[in-house]
Amino acid sequence: MNTSSVADAELVRARLTLFGAIALLTLWRIWVITHSGITLYVDEAYYWGWSRELAWGYFSKPPMIAGLIALTTAFLGDGLLGVKAASLILYPATALLLFGLGRRLYDVRTALYGALAFLILPMTSALGLFASTDAPLLFCWTAALWALHAALKEARLRDWLLLGLICGLGLMSKYTMAAFLLSALVLLLGTPEGRAALRTPGPWLTAVVALAILAPNLWWNWQNDFPTFRHTAEITHHEAAGSKGNTLEFIGAQFGSIGPLLALGLVGALFGLRRAWQHEGDRLLVAGTLPLLLLVIAQSFTSEANANWAGPVYASGSLLAVAWLGRSAARRRLLVAALALNLAITVILYHSHGFLNLVARPIASLAESISGKHWPALDLAASGVQSAKLDPLKRMKGWDRLAQGLGPIVLSYPDAYVVADERTLLAHVAYSLRSMQPRIASWNPEHAHHDQYQITHSLPDAPGQDILYLAQRPPAEVAARFAQSEELARLRVTTHPDFALETSVWLMRGFKGY
Repeated sequence: MNTSSVADAELVRARLTLFGAIALLTLWRIWVITHSGITLYVDEAYYWGWSRELAWGYFSKPPMIAGLIALTTAFLGDGLLGVKAASLILYPATALLLFGLGRRLYDVRTALYGALAFLILPMTSALGLFASTDAPLLFCWTAALWALHAALKEARLRDWLLLGLICGLGLMSKYTMAAFLLSALVLLLGTPEGRAALRTPGPWLTAVVALAILAPNLWWNWQNDFPTFRHTAEITHHEAAGSKGNTLEFIGAQFGSIGPLLALGLVGALFGLRRAWQHEGDRLLVAGTLPLLLLVIAQSFTSEANANWAGPVYASGSLLAVAWLGRSAARRRLLVAALALNLAITVILYHSHGFLNLVARPIASLAESISGKHWPALDLAASGVQSAKLDPLKRMKGWDRLAQGLGPIVLSYPDAYVVADERTLLAHVAYSLRSMQPRIASWNPEHAHHDQYQITHSLPDAPGQDILYLAQRPPAEVAARFAQSEELARLRVTTHPDFALETSVWLMRGFKGY
């Protein structure tokens, strides 16, 4: 068999392995979504509401996530899988992009391991269960790296135009895509071919195309007093006096998000920056990883940074870590251990209830035999009932049942607005009672814009209106604006022995106006 035939056979095996892994992992995630007792996370219910009223922008995000959910629910319905389908598709699609990029930069084996590593990153495993803006962002970031590499290598105008298209779509997914400019500048200024490209129309056309795609969102923001930009600024810069950073916590979260052992490979690759810069593939991936990572670390010194703010580095970083770990026998053993550990973390995340049931009983017995004391916290798991403190999916449970308890009351008062002063209850009620089409409204006497409901669903300032107000007890200033107020029901859903969702439903008649 000649060398070409061997290479072709290796490529076929790698593709079959990757497609098989994607199929199994996707089926596994679907099973977890449909059998773990979860409903939508609050952000997912929020985004689903956006998808019912498509626009060029929304309070906290650009419009891509709403468009994706509108598309998937049009084909799959408004159930859990319909809402979450974009993430179920886009993370595997990103892995396929990484496989193709890895082949161009390295070899088939590195490409395969890089794609598999990305699929089972702890953060990817967690986000794979959610409809979020990170799914299209990571896809676009990876595609942009591929297009940038092609543009620099081939110097074709079409590659620069494609890069502009991808960056524009990434910006319409999440503004974090703007940080790709740093990655591009590192390569444009730091390499001979990059500096030569700056003297051609290509990079400038990329910027024009990207801004043209973002333009409708910019127009929407201008019309609405820039709520998305204001929100982004607020969450990335804590201006309150005495606000502190969380640098160590953020760095630790990155190790947890990538996986402790795989993160060691990434650190090794980044610390060997001088040598990495001499390798075409390493250079591209370092540029796609290090600038954004350093930017968020710098931000974490003065304000709290969430783990997923550096999300795009998980794609390029996982391939870079695999390439570095694959360069010696000792490192390859660490790579296998890293993949095995991340797979184990995924199993624990997806089956935490069963895992706790498996380990809690012997742990409880051992602890009791050593100390002679009874451990009720361990008994919760050992008896087959999981503590909320140990359930990573607790924030996705019980909301459907709580909203369903409200259903008969909504039917009894069909003309009343369902009102709350925060988005969590409104989002879940709107989604879980979607067949009833409840009249959702936000209590907004100051006419502020703190969430999407306050932009599009503020309670009209029309005297005489009745509302169903959701709260443990409505604030005095709310009750004072109505002629009558009475508590109709107290709703409580116990999701764990130590945790319950609850609210009261207040009927308020005769709105006097704000």
